[in-house]
Amino acid sequence: MDENINLTILNEIAKAAKMGMESISYVTEKVGDENMKENLSTQYNGYGNIVEKVNGQFETYGEVPDEAPARDKMMSWMGVQMNTITDKSNSHIAEMMIQGNIMGIVECQKLINHNPYVDEPVKNLLHEFVTFQNNNIEKMKEFL
Repeated sequence: MDENINLTILNEIAKAAKMGMESISYVTEKVGDENMKENLSTQYNGYGNIVEKVNGQFETYGEVPDEAPARDKMMSWMGVQMNTITDKSNSHIAEMMIQGNIMGIVECQKLINHNPYVDEPVKNLLHEFVTFQNNNIEKMKEFL
């Protein structure tokens, strides 16, 4: 198997997990409900665990993950700011989080479908990330 595709996939997982963490950190400051904050904190920690696992996989290839461009971080921050100007309700924030997780699942599923010969540990991490995002969606549904 070409190591490059494994590294590409690991970079995609890392980018998505870090974006999830950044989005949560931006949106949490808009949340007043303690139950929602606790839920978001749990998700934040889950994304952090995924990033740690990705970093561990990078070590097996003797590489380090790419850093997300500052432009992506700024766009994420602006998106949260714009989406919460008029509506900071739990329902709206849950909807935003669900949409983000759905986007992540779609991207992961494409990687799974188009790269059947990816190394097993990378494939397992992709599946774990999809499961994690599905669980996030289920938890956020309670706030709709």
